[in-house]
Amino acid sequence: MKNIKFLFVLITSVMSIQAQNTITEAKLFTTTDQAVGNITFTNTGDLVYSHHPFFSPENRVMIMDAKTKTSKPFPTKAWNTPRTTDDNFLSNVLGVRNDENGIVWMLDMAQRDNVTPKIVGWNTKTNELERIYYLPTSSVPKHSQPNDMVVDTKHGYFIIADEGIGNGGDGTHAAFIIVDMKTGKTRRLLEGTRTTLPENTPTVINGKHLAVNSKDLLVGNDGITADATFEYIYYGPLNGTKIYRIKTLDLVNEAFTDTELDRKIETYSEKPNNGGMSIDIAGNIYLTALETNSVAVVLAKDKSVKTMVKDVNMVWPDGVSYNHVDGYMYVSAAQVNKGAVFNDGNDLSTKPFYMFRFKPIVEGVSFR
Repeated sequence: MKNIKFLFVLITSVMSIQAQNTITEAKLFTTTDQAVGNITFTNTGDLVYSHHPFFSPENRVMIMDAKTKTSKPFPTKAWNTPRTTDDNFLSNVLGVRNDENGIVWMLDMAQRDNVTPKIVGWNTKTNELERIYYLPTSSVPKHSQPNDMVVDTKHGYFIIADEGIGNGGDGTHAAFIIVDMKTGKTRRLLEGTRTTLPENTPTVINGKHLAVNSKDLLVGNDGITADATFEYIYYGPLNGTKIYRIKTLDLVNEAFTDTELDRKIETYSEKPNNGGMSIDIAGNIYLTALETNSVAVVLAKDKSVKTMVKDVNMVWPDGVSYNHVDGYMYVSAAQVNKGAVFNDGNDLSTKPFYMFRFKPIVEGVSFR
């Protein structure tokens, strides 16, 4: 009995310490057999998620029934099956977003197959292809790696964060890619400039550097989100200490040169090395803190950085997204740092892969 009482006190003490160091508690939502990258939701609350491309998954994108937690390839198995007869399939997807019209947009980096990078929109209301936007070489050069995006239906643009680490790139070509929803015209902006470049802040997890062939991998423009009215775009390099913001209408304005745009960018706040980024209606910014098994939050009231949630199994928290149906933020734990490319060819990741959820400080912003 004494041992049971001691164990109870110990568990309670640990939970108390965790509560003191975090704003709220992460709750395990489900587990999967493959690493989950980014997450979005249909208008009815079902989860659409990418299998992280670092692990070369057979099925690139999946949909999970929110009630039964059963999953199947999204939008179909055929769209997840490469072939040489046409390019109407998903090659290499990380970024996924939903819009208020029920269209799930998937950002296909296309690095696994000889196809053109593209944005594929699938209408979940009609269950059919909505549109494909192709990203030409002028916008997606050799070292491009389009990672995540904002789907700005108010102004009519996709705003893509390009990490600049594709095909052996070192982050020095990180940039923005702007796609006009009406015309399909694409433009590449702010490549290799001060706010898209990575800083020399290596990713270190449990004392081990994220490195390829003993060289630190420094990742450029990565996390990106927009506020509730699409007034500002918030972003930053994965390896970097700052969140930046720029007015959306300035960023998409073709009249501005990169030099002129650079003068319009604000340094918004401090941040840790981070992956995904989300926001709530009060302007609190949630970002996945890769090195500390946690999700951080930048509080809108004073721009201070706090730990929102933390869990020992939140290894490489990647995408963080709000589900407007149940009111939770969801975050994946992708174990990217355990992938073979970072461990001398040995895949050290372990099943299961975790997906967590937590309540944001106030209602989150959907469709970003």
